[in-house]
This record gives sequence, structure tokens and C-alpha cells, in this order.
Amino acid sequence: MEMTWTGNAIVKSEGLLVQPVRRRVLEILKERGGASVTELAEELGMAPVSVRHHLDILQGQGLVVVSRVRRRRTVGRPQQIYTLTEAAIDYFPNNLRELTSEILEEMKEVATPEQVKELLRRIAQRTAEEAPPPEEGQTFEERLIQVVEFLGRKGYLPRWEKDGEGRYLLHIINCPYAGVSEEHPELCQMDELLAHILLGAAPRRLSRMAAGDLRCTYLIEVPSSPHDGGSTERSDDQA
Repeated sequence: MEMTWTGNAIVKSEGLLVQPVRRRVLEILKERGGASVTELAEELGMAPVSVRHHLDILQGQGLVVVSRVRRRRTVGRPQQIYTLTEAAIDYFPNNLRELTSEILEEMKEVATPEQVKELLRRIAQRTAEEAPPPEEGQTFEERLIQVVEFLGRKGYLPRWEKDGEGRYLLHIINCPYAGVSEEHPELCQMDELLAHILLGAAPRRLSRMAAGDLRCTYLIEVPSSPHDGGSTERSDDQA
């Protein structure tokens, strides 16, 4: 059975448009589970050398890999079979946002507010357990850097800075729940609790992306150390 694609199935990754031919290559590999240069060339109506050019770019982007070699039935060199990587999944549409929202709606229908709060608390606790534990003798700032690195790996795009009064500001630039947290503020409370568990200090939210702010910012007041630095903003990759 022949399958057809809309041509718009794959449109972006990290906010960038995908070149149409390479987009089609990804779609073919998704449909077939793998293909050789010859098979792709036939499907696309292109010369093999042109197909290799696009495959080289996709490999450089970490979206395609040579997963195996297929021997020809006739005389000739074995064919390399190209398949998608895990990273290529982001190029295809999904309804995770809608699904998450629907699950939360159903959860709030069948559970009491306290039960929902407890469930999200358990999720925050489980997430915190994935982070490196505090080290003996570690200063708060050292722990904050460690936590920012962890949150960075989770996709929060965190930043931190210290003001002139010795207080710390934790900025969250990317909301992992964008499009859902606007209707379900419990997710924001879960992240606030996560920060509390990780840092051992209660953060106070100053701004919230779900409310239209540019970023989520938490104020954290802890005793400062004499050797702590100034008020320069830092990111997880600078820490």
C-alpha cells in the first residue's frame, strides 16, 4: 500500500526549518525503517551523489546514521543502510502537549486537590533524586552551580546571579511545560518544590512565564560567604 505525506509533517527542530529534500529523506527513513542511497535516489528521483550530499548533512546534524550493511544479491559493493537516530524523533509532530494537558484534566477530575498535590510532590522528589547529591563542605553557591548544571540537562536553560545583598536569583529561561502550565499552574508549583528540594532553601517566585513574563525567576535568600562573587549572571555552561 502506498503511503502519502503532507509535505509539512516535519517542519522544525530547535526552531529551525528543515530543508525540503532532507525533510523528505527523514520521512522516507521513518516510513521504511531504513534505506540505501540507491533506494532513496529512486524514491526522490535524484542522482545518488545528490542524495549522499543530503545524507552527509543529516549525519552531521546527528539525525541519520549508517546502522548496517546489506549485501547485494548481484555482484557489487555492499550497500550501507541509513536509519534515523533518536534525535530525529524531534523532527516529527507529536501530541505530547495535548496528552499531558488531558491527563492532568482527568487527574484533577478523579482526585482531590490534596491528592494531586501529593502526586506532583512525589514527581518532584523523584526528579530531585536524579541530581547529584550535595557534597560535604559544599557552599550554597557551589551547590547552586551543581543544580543549575542538572536543570540544564533537563532542558530548563537555567541561569543564576547574585545581587548586591547576597541573595541569589535563579532564572528559568525555557519552560518544559510551555502550553500546558498556563492552564495547570500546579506544574509551576512542582518546579518550585523541585528547586526547594535540590537547594535546601525555599525559593520565592518573582516572575512566571505562564503568566506572560519573559522568564521564571526565583529569589533565594541564604547566608552569603565572604568569598562569593558579584552580581554577574551565569549559565549552566559557564559554571
